[in-house]
Amino acid sequence: MKDLIFDWNQRRRRWSLQSSHRPLLFNDETLRDGIQGPSIVDPPIEAKKRFVELTDALGIQCMNIGLPGAGPRAVEDVTTLARHIAERGLKVSPNCAARTHRNDIMAIVDIVQKTGVDIEVMTFLGTSPIRQYAEQWDLQKLIELSGDAISLAVKEGLKVTFVTEDTVRSRPETLQPLFINAIEKGAHRLCLCDTVGHATPDGVKNLIEWTRDLIDGTGQDVGIDWHGHNDRGLAVCNTLFAMEYGADRLHGTALGVGERVGNASLDQVLVNLMLLGEIDHDLSKLGEWVDLIAHHCEWPIAKNYPVFGDDAFRTATGVHAAAVIKAQRRGDDALADRIYSGVPAGKFGKRQIIDIGHQSGLSNVLYWLEQHGHPTDDGLARHVFEAAKAMSRTLTTAEVEASIRSYKGST
Repeated sequence: MKDLIFDWNQRRRRWSLQSSHRPLLFNDETLRDGIQGPSIVDPPIEAKKRFVELTDALGIQCMNIGLPGAGPRAVEDVTTLARHIAERGLKVSPNCAARTHRNDIMAIVDIVQKTGVDIEVMTFLGTSPIRQYAEQWDLQKLIELSGDAISLAVKEGLKVTFVTEDTVRSRPETLQPLFINAIEKGAHRLCLCDTVGHATPDGVKNLIEWTRDLIDGTGQDVGIDWHGHNDRGLAVCNTLFAMEYGADRLHGTALGVGERVGNASLDQVLVNLMLLGEIDHDLSKLGEWVDLIAHHCEWPIAKNYPVFGDDAFRTATGVHAAAVIKAQRRGDDALADRIYSGVPAGKFGKRQIIDIGHQSGLSNVLYWLEQHGHPTDDGLARHVFEAAKAMSRTLTTAEVEASIRSYKGST
């Protein structure tokens, strides 16, 4: 197959796992940032437990299991999920969001003490000028709030990631003292956030390279997280660029659920990195993972959603269908899977589907009849073909079957 596809994606790539001294990590935010979406239904705890199991099975190393500072229900769910991880012996490492408030930090500490499960603290604070203006904060206040929260969590023996909200719109003269202070207080990671989906790939490059230079200047071993939203439709693209420019833990959610138009779709990030050869995770349960969220969050998967939408591997166009059929006739399933698809359906438990519509050729009809156990005589095929041409859309299975019955009834 490599001889049949020239891959421009691999030319002069800036980064690969082979050239990095750090492992590439993933952090799922579905059960925290994801369920904050205004149209999202908070799943029941049993669904959340199953989601945690599937996240672990996919090789996603870290996941945010909630914001216990939000109230009693959040505390109960986070406690239950932490215990579930321990009882099932799951490898996924839990973390929790926390405002830079003592109460939020101590809520996590209490759960750690109650469950015996290590939970990383993701303490967040808005740092952009627009946030500072709205909150009436100055730099000294930001340093004080973040420093106190990080110091408290470290004192309690917890790992800490310092999360700067709206990092991509924050000034370097603000970020520099905040980052240095966070590292001095014991933060082991810095999370760069595109909270409102403002960044373009150039912005990602500039911010991450600047941050890496700052960290290198401290001489400390500190990781960089990337957390992106999708307001400009660039979240997945930006996340891939973040990896190539030096972020070593990537955030996202199942199906990209989250506030406003959502987060980076972690499922799409995983698919792309697998196709780039950067990861070899077993993604066989990725479909179940997104289906669970779609069902319990009451978030229908769009028909044209990559890989897992109904139309992802479906065509009714004559030229496209003919190419797929020719490949299948040669007994080459791999060829059929790639001739008109940038993603091999078979790797994700899917298959190429050929339907019949107003843009179909006769080969579509003959193939459909064969696949559905009907005779492929010319008269029947022509009858269905003419019925399809009279429509302005793709026929449903029921409509094709009705056309077949009408032909049989007239002969």
